[in-house]
Amino acid sequence: MTSGKTLTAALHERFFSRLTLLVLLVITSSFTWATQTPVQSPNDDNNYRVIALDNGLRAVLVSSPGSDKAAVSMNVAVGSGDDPEDREGLAHFLEHMLFLGTEKYPAPGEYQQFIKSHGGSHNAFTAFQDTNYFFDIQAPFLEPALDRFAQQFAAPLFTPELVDRERNAVHSEFSAKQKEDGRRFYSVKKAASNPEHAFSHFAVGNLTTLENTDSNPLRPDLIEFWKTHYSSNLMTLSVLGPQSLDELERMVSTRFDAIENRALSAGTHTASIYAPETLPARVTADALKDVRSLTLSFPIPSQIENYRTKPASYVANLLGHEGPGSLLDVLKKAGLAESLSAGAGMDTGEEATLDISMSLTPEGLRQQDNIVALVFNYIDKIRTSGISEQRFREMQQLANIDFRFAEKSDPIHEVMALSSQLRHYPAEDLLRARWLMEDYAPEQYRDLLDRLTPDNVMIFVLAPEPELEQPEKTQWYDAEWQRESLAPEALSSGAPTPLASQLQLPAANPFIPQDLALVGGPTMDKPTLLGSPDGFDIWYARDTRFNTPKANVYISLRTPAARASARSSVLTRLLVDAVNTNLNAWAYSARLAGLNYRVYPHLRGITIRVGGYNDKLHQLLKQILAQISNPNLTQQRFDIARQKLVDSLQNKAKDRPVEQTSEFIQTALIEGAWSTKAKLEAAQQVTLDELQSFSKALLAEVDPVMMAHGNVSEAYALNLSRQVNAFVLAGNDVTKVSRSHVRQLPDQETQVDLAVNHPDTGYTLYMQGDNTGFAERARFRLLAQIISSPFYENIRTTRQLGYIVYATPFEMLETPALGFVVQSPVADQAQIDQAVQDFSLKFEERLNALDGPALEREKQAVISSVLEKDRQLGDISGRYWREIDREAYDFDSRQKLANAVRHVSRDELLATFRKAVLERRHALRVVTGTDQADAITALTRLTQQPPVPAS
Repeated sequence: MTSGKTLTAALHERFFSRLTLLVLLVITSSFTWATQTPVQSPNDDNNYRVIALDNGLRAVLVSSPGSDKAAVSMNVAVGSGDDPEDREGLAHFLEHMLFLGTEKYPAPGEYQQFIKSHGGSHNAFTAFQDTNYFFDIQAPFLEPALDRFAQQFAAPLFTPELVDRERNAVHSEFSAKQKEDGRRFYSVKKAASNPEHAFSHFAVGNLTTLENTDSNPLRPDLIEFWKTHYSSNLMTLSVLGPQSLDELERMVSTRFDAIENRALSAGTHTASIYAPETLPARVTADALKDVRSLTLSFPIPSQIENYRTKPASYVANLLGHEGPGSLLDVLKKAGLAESLSAGAGMDTGEEATLDISMSLTPEGLRQQDNIVALVFNYIDKIRTSGISEQRFREMQQLANIDFRFAEKSDPIHEVMALSSQLRHYPAEDLLRARWLMEDYAPEQYRDLLDRLTPDNVMIFVLAPEPELEQPEKTQWYDAEWQRESLAPEALSSGAPTPLASQLQLPAANPFIPQDLALVGGPTMDKPTLLGSPDGFDIWYARDTRFNTPKANVYISLRTPAARASARSSVLTRLLVDAVNTNLNAWAYSARLAGLNYRVYPHLRGITIRVGGYNDKLHQLLKQILAQISNPNLTQQRFDIARQKLVDSLQNKAKDRPVEQTSEFIQTALIEGAWSTKAKLEAAQQVTLDELQSFSKALLAEVDPVMMAHGNVSEAYALNLSRQVNAFVLAGNDVTKVSRSHVRQLPDQETQVDLAVNHPDTGYTLYMQGDNTGFAERARFRLLAQIISSPFYENIRTTRQLGYIVYATPFEMLETPALGFVVQSPVADQAQIDQAVQDFSLKFEERLNALDGPALEREKQAVISSVLEKDRQLGDISGRYWREIDREAYDFDSRQKLANAVRHVSRDELLATFRKAVLERRHALRVVTGTDQADAITALTRLTQQPPVPAS
């Protein structure tokens, strides 16, 4: 449900590829539920209580002292798999309708507005067997928000006039994704599944399946579905806030006990996901974009009750390993695959799948039969010699360390996980189930491996323009696909000997941390500059506030060579690809052991980020620096990386209309950003020789900076800086590379028309501020806060112009702006713009009538977002690094912005609204669906504009 920035799109209809996630979305297991306190991580200072109300609803309460946010999630054990056959999409439609008014709060937008006005967010998603509703809010307003939330499950109105309006919204959601390969491929997987299984049904819904006519009215079916599927005994709730457990229990028990217990049972799905007589088979689907993927999907027994031993995780860990000699490593070195993952897929409580998925190169697509044979060769190797107690103990040790030092996530994701997990786990295991690996279970591993056979697999292939002899089309997405039966013996034979001989099982992990002690000394308030030897700024901050032996190290190698031209931008990306490829196999064990790294290009050069347990962090960093200094560049890797880059740039023309309009704005206005066209031309022309020359010259002139933050000493930070100097700085000239700026738009509104092949119309109106000062940024942040809910309510809910609708603070590089974004299947750009103008004129009255208390409430919502509490070390590291990047060495930008918000007056806000929104001074409107494409001319004109002034 809800806005264009939604989790619904990503979650309500998807194969889940990881065991951790699938356990959240399956039917109730046979575990006995008990009201006891969950076992906590030693690093978790929250207080927990699991309760059961008289109506059968179960809840986990989380008292999080000092939390500035509260969050709530309700999981209902009903999903798209429960849709009536003649009403596909009804569960999803019900999810939408529950938000639109209750007996106590009848106004359809009241809940949304209350949440937004108090610094919160809300959403929901419908999965196959679950529907999850959630919100967060400023902690003091938890109780009134909880009152509104509970009413949606106790007394929804299902207002008749809103039924037809919201079915249009569901149809818009369906329409917006009809040209997305992910959704299209998912529809193919449904079509290829067992027609006797509910998974095969259409889950989203549209105007056809949600028909609403006199002869077939929708509202009675909606109410009947709610009465026969929604019941308090199928609901699990999680509530987190700084309030005491007793206070949280009072809030919950006095509100959620009003939900009726209809004594219902969760649906079961006993049919096989794939009809056994159809296996083995290969399903090939046509992709719109230049993407190539191969998935081997094996039906296996449900794994829900095995959460203490995790056989699927054990087997998937071996199949998906990326170290030397692994399946991916061998395929990648042969130029056949780019990535690989393995894990449990869908789990219905009766049956599950174990999926091995990989992205292929063009050559890999041509050799897909060899790849499949190699997969079975590797499975045989695991079956023969991969079951080892030593390997289990290593996985167990890493899981125990991660649980011991588990960091908090943001409250909304925490409650989403808990409400889902409460459905499946006994209370004592609720918090530790993800990490539990209690017993070595070789018989369970063997049983699982016995299912991974050539006669028990469905192979899915996604490729652009495959040669399909007699293609079928999926009913709602028109995706072409074809299924062919396979001979089991052919699948496991013919693995290329040169590749099969390279396969080997993972060695012992050398990166398991041994020293988990915390360094001495207090946490520092902010980073300090240890020095600038030869122009190399070294920032340091000791920080152990989260009691975790972890650190984050950032190194930015800024260089004028990286942004000299579109060609140099492309070469930088290709160089970074080579570095990451060369590191992948060696560094995979480090990632398993709680270390992480990222090497990425940006406008000013290349950044290295290394984080995790600090014990062996320096070893990982040393290898990364060695690769930066002297990367191994081969013709094979260059050809693959260049083609991948070309494909990704060409695929941008097939992105959603609003994605293309927003990208044009960023390309046109950010200095140093190059157009897709310019980068594509460069990518098609560069050579390996040119890349080799570029790699030698890239850091000839460099503007380096480093930050070490976390459980590290000053001496450790200085030692790391010496590594940086020795590997990549020695002998190079130090220079200064200034930050990019945002170009200032002309005084009058500028319109740009993009040529986009999509049935929907894209519309982005970007309204830019006058300067980058804190006062101007504060006005735009506050304006976006106040306008976002009314804009959504008017354009999406009332006018029904589209599913993707939102108003957002469109700030780039500290340049304030307001953005109106609409993607519509029913209106052209002129109609959308007229609707936006009509809304804006009407909204001026609302803004003018805003009283003092209401304005203060909205200010506090913005301030709470700006000053949101840090929950993990990485939150603080990232904030410090952004301050260093913008040379804000007082490290107080958040406080300055919050203070500026406090001082915004209503008159100032009105003046900003009139100038930016009504007069559209410094406005850029980018649209699609016209016959007047002028992007190239407009881009040339806009890139000649001066930067936005500082203040």
